[in-house]
Amino acid sequence: MSPNQFRGETMKALTLSNQELTREALLRKAEEIPGAWVGIRIAAFLLMLAGWKSTQISNLFGLSRWGTVKLIHKANREGLQAIEDHPRPGRPSQFDEKVLKDLDDALSKAPQEFGLSRNRWDGVVVVEYLKRFHCVKVRVRHAQSMIKKLGYSLRRPLHRYVQATDTGVAEFQDELKKTRRGPKKQR
Repeated sequence: MSPNQFRGETMKALTLSNQELTREALLRKAEEIPGAWVGIRIAAFLLMLAGWKSTQISNLFGLSRWGTVKLIHKANREGLQAIEDHPRPGRPSQFDEKVLKDLDDALSKAPQEFGLSRNRWDGVVVVEYLKRFHCVKVRVRHAQSMIKKLGYSLRRPLHRYVQATDTGVAEFQDELKKTRRGPKKQR
């Protein structure tokens, strides 16, 4: 028994009251911190051992149900080795943090500021930018996916005409009256 129960008091359950601590924010942080997903895998296995269902675990951690099922099968097959991250095959990315940050900064500006003769960013312009400023050679489709990954859109901007307001209408009509010519005189 706890000391508070001896005095006849009941203990309040602890809760997180800080508005920044949301499920989404914590999962985003897990993406940023190297090795955080190892801890999430351990937590998922502990919850599974405590009797949670795979769908509950996938909902809690924002995983797909199929991804959780594959993780459980991997754990049954490999044991504790399933917790560790294994190196993935393939070529390492050409886009390090500096290149991505520079590209993000460049996309927020006009291409003309970098000496590129286009009005808006698209895959071809990003390929040219990366080749000139970072010596990175990619294809147009990869550049388009990088634009989307950084949160930008490839859609053309819509041109909308600004609606007229009543300001200046009277002055304009007065000016028209002053310059209006009457009917042409016949000779």
